[in-house]
Parts: sequence; C-alpha cells; structure tokens
Amino acid sequence: MGDFIREGAVILSLFNKKKRSPQAKGYSDAGASIARRALKSFLAQSGSPNEDIDWNNATLRQRGRMLYMASPVATSAIKSVRTKAVGIGLVLKSAIDRDVLGVSQEYANNWQKKTAAEFKMWASKKENCDALGINNFGGMQQLAMISWLMSGDVFILIKRYEATRNNPYTLRLHIIEADRIGTPNEHKSGALYVLNTDGVNKDNKNKIFDGVEVDKNGMVVAYHIRDTYPNEFTAADTKWTRVKAYGEKTGLPNILHIMSSERPEQYRGVTYLAQVIEPLLQLRRYTESELMAALIQSFFSAWIITESDVTELPISEVGTGSIVDMPTENPNEGSEGISDDDNEYEMGPGSVMHLAEGEDVKFGNPNIPSSGFDQFVRTMCRLVGAALEIPHDVLMKEFNRSYSASRAALLELWEAIRMYRKWFVEDFPQVIYEIFLAEAVAIGRIKAPGFFLDPLIRDAWCEAQWIGPVQGQIDPAKEVRANIMNVDHAFKTHEQVTVESGGGDWEENVEQLKRENEMLKDAGGGTVLTSLQDEGDGGGGDGNNTEGE
Repeated sequence: MGDFIREGAVILSLFNKKKRSPQAKGYSDAGASIARRALKSFLAQSGSPNEDIDWNNATLRQRGRMLYMASPVATSAIKSVRTKAVGIGLVLKSAIDRDVLGVSQEYANNWQKKTAAEFKMWASKKENCDALGINNFGGMQQLAMISWLMSGDVFILIKRYEATRNNPYTLRLHIIEADRIGTPNEHKSGALYVLNTDGVNKDNKNKIFDGVEVDKNGMVVAYHIRDTYPNEFTAADTKWTRVKAYGEKTGLPNILHIMSSERPEQYRGVTYLAQVIEPLLQLRRYTESELMAALIQSFFSAWIITESDVTELPISEVGTGSIVDMPTENPNEGSEGISDDDNEYEMGPGSVMHLAEGEDVKFGNPNIPSSGFDQFVRTMCRLVGAALEIPHDVLMKEFNRSYSASRAALLELWEAIRMYRKWFVEDFPQVIYEIFLAEAVAIGRIKAPGFFLDPLIRDAWCEAQWIGPVQGQIDPAKEVRANIMNVDHAFKTHEQVTVESGGGDWEENVEQLKRENEMLKDAGGGTVLTSLQDEGDGGGGDGNNTEGE
C-alpha cells in the first residue's frame, strides 16, 4: 500500500512538472526580464543603423546644433574637444620611411624640409587652399572639427582651380555641412523638408542611405549633394549633384567624409551631443528659470493692499523721484519729480509716505535662487561630462581641487583627445597631404622616384606626423623631471618627449642649441646646458635636489 502511494506521488509530481511554466534562465531573469516590476515598462526596440540613425538624424542634428548655440555646457563640451584636438591647426611634419625608400638620413632631412615648405606655401594662405577663400588650412581644420562634433559628420569636396603665378597648385577644398548631403527626392523646393532618407539610384539600382550611395557589397561609391539647405527659404529649385567617392583614373578621393562610427554598417555620423540632449536641454531650462528668478528678485517689488476701488488706484512709473523739482509757470517743466496725485505712489531714499485709510503695503521677498542650485548643476555637469568623456574640471573650466585630482582629470581627457585626433588626421589632413603630394610630384615641384609606380613606395613618401596641442601641464617642473627619468631609462626617446611636450623637432632643437652654444662660447659665456645645470643646482648646490626637500 505504501509503495502504491509513493508511486502515485511520483506520477503526480511529473504531471505537475509538465504543466509548469518554463523557468526564466540567464538574462531572461535579469536585464532581459519582462516579468520584473522594474523592467515591465522598459520596452526597448532597436532596428538597423539606417532606422535608428538616419531616420532620426535630421532631428538630432538640429537639436545638437541648437544646444551648441544656446547651452553654455554644450558649447564648452564641443569647443573643449576642438581646442584640445586641433587648436590653431595641426602642423605637418614629414617623416618618410627611409628603410623602404633606401635613402640616407641627410637626403631624407632635405626632402622633408623642402616638402614641408612647399605644403606650407599652399596651406598658409586661404586663397590657395580654400575654395571659398575664407580660411587657411588651419582654420579649415578647426571648422571641420567643430562641424563634425556639432552635426555628426562633415564633408570636404575636392575641387580644382586654375593655377596662378602665386599658387602653382590647383587643389582647393570646399567644406560642406552635413545637411546638404541627402537622398534625392521628387520635391524641388529648397524650403520643403522631406524626412525620407532612403532611396535607390535609378541608373544602377544602388541603395542610397541619407545621401550615401553604396553598391551591392555595401561599399560607398558616391555621395549626393544638394545646392540648398533643407527648410531654407528660397524660390530656387533644389539641384542634386552625384559625386563619386574616388576618381576613376587617379584613385584619389573626390570627397572626404569625416565621422566616427558607433555601429557596423553605419553610413552617417551622429552629433556628439546625441546621448545628452535631454539633460542639457533640461539643465538649460532650469538655469534660465533660476536666472530669471534672480533677476526678478533684484527688483524691489511692493503691493498696495486697499479696500477702495482698485480702478482708482493707478500703479505706474511716475518719474525719477528727483527732489529738486520746483513748481514753474510751465506745467511741463519739473515733471520728473514727486507726483502730487494722491493715487500715485513712489519710493525714494529717506521717504516717508502716508497711506490712505484702509491701505497697506506688502513687499515681495522671494527665496530665490534655491540653495541647492550650485550642487545640482555640478551633479548634472558631472553626468554630462562622463557621457562625453570630458571630466567635470575641464568641462566647467574649474580646477580648484588637489594637484593629483586635476592632473587625473587632464590625463583622462587626453585619452579621448588622442583618439579623436587620430580619427580626424586619418580622415582629413593626412588624406589632403597625400592628394597635395601627388600633384606636387606630377607637376615636378617635388622629386619622389617611384611615387606613381608602386603603392608601397608611394605610402613611404607620404608618411607624416601631424603636430598639434600637447597635453596640459599643471606643474611643468614635475613633468620635466618625469620626462628626464623616462629618457634615462629608455622608456621614451628624446624625439617622443619633444613631440609630446611642445610638438617640436628634437634634431632641429639640438642643432639650434649647438649654434647657440657656439655663439655663447664666442661671447665668453657658458653654454646653454651649463646654465641650465647651474640653475638646477640652485646656484652652487650639488645638483641632487629632489621634490619636497
């Protein structure tokens, strides 16, 4: 009997187990749960990069641009990256690969100096490099960087103008804002904004994603440029121009696209402020409300409380309250003083006023701005800065913490700046330099044997470094000591330290110091290095001073 009962219990248990709902496992019981109370309303849906980015990019771009114009925190974020990554413009330092080319150091030095001078001639004058004649190459770099961050991407159209007596090069650059790259549509008016970003090239059936045409393999083959802006008030019909990504004969780019990708198969960039649009907007609104409240509080307000007919009690400005006004024969003279009307009230220094029966005065005293305003703004700026990889100290330009904390903030920022600068160099100045060098070699201004014969040799001639702003230093003396130790132990070279410290050329510095030392020696003075050593010894010390002694 007992065995029968136990067997029945087992059968019933198996039956219940079959009826039981499937158990949540793994992420379905964690972040992917649809049963947990905190996650029930979290219904996230993501589509293709085209759906998630291109379909929303027009709105994101306009909002990011408006925040740059109207939100101080957004402006600081974009300008901080622009200034640190590009500054006054990245400067070319040719650094050809001597091993591949098989040339001597002396030959390489002379070639690099000649090429740098040739490029500087073209890049330093706005009429030589800018198709619009507005910026030189450094200014165009600044513009391209800030437009990239603000709008999500920016385009540089390669144009050719006639060579002149003062400029033998035909290369010109035309910076095009992101709005003008779009998918052609049937609407011709420039004032009509069409949100449809998908399209097909009728001639070759290639797909077009928000102005970027790709072939069947997904390779970018062309860009479509409109001659008007969306929503631009103009009576002119919009005309579209298809520009091939690369030249058929030369293989050189016809147009450059500067952007950073965050998803595979993404063809258009997203504004730098995309993830912080909402907090920046709310922070701007909160700041404006507090500012307006403080402005209102600065006015000394008073309310007249009366039991009489309010229509007989005009509250208005009655002049400056000057006490020097005296009655004159002309009723218009002296009218800026105290009014004689019983129904008009004024406040002035040392004034004593008598109110009518049933009247009282109440003064406004709002408790604004709120005491937590500063702390709230700091917290929001920390969150925004974390999302944008900009420490709060740099974002708000506020370095009032310890040396270690401020230095850590600068080091953290510099990691992001190095990344943005590398992306920018590879997308813009380095490509332009290669296009420039190809023309310079073709017209005989620069000699580069094998340049058009072997792509490996061509790349060796085109190798270069781009020198820009260096990492900020809070205590230069400490940084110099650290650099000396790095060089002494072979962790870094003199050339690396020179580039990181000021973007100069170590070999040129050595040659210049050699000339200066010879000049000092001829003048009867000590050498530069001797002077530095004497200064470090503190005027006769043993030269073993250390930090903190």
